[in-house]
Amino acid sequence: MWLYNNEKFTEIGDYIGFVYLITCLCNNKKYIGKKNFYFAKTKQVKGKKKRYKVESDWKDYYGSSDILNEHVSLYGENQFKREILRLCKSKGEMSYFESKFQFENAVLESDDWYNSHIMCRVHAKHLTYLKKK
Repeated sequence: MWLYNNEKFTEIGDYIGFVYLITCLCNNKKYIGKKNFYFAKTKQVKGKKKRYKVESDWKDYYGSSDILNEHVSLYGENQFKREILRLCKSKGEMSYFESKFQFENAVLESDDWYNSHIMCRVHAKHLTYLKKK
């Protein structure tokens, strides 16, 4: 179960993904990441490729960290709290806020985090609608 503003999250709305925080209740280690609600697939229709959206595995997702996933298997899913920090309307927004939260929390500077790297490539055009006027 994902929580957003301390309530169970179920409605995707017009968002494409989210930035999240996962906390292990056994050791208090945390992980910040991002996840898309959908991914694109293609299929052949009358000799032409047609693209369509498919819902991702976001409801059951626990991150891309091997150590985190090992701990989920070891301790059980009920020992992890999954919180949505921000719902996002673009991939650029997701990348930006994932990195922003990771840097703000100094995830690489402490063993209290499952994160082992920070990867980001965001252009200002990706975030034009967030800029204050």
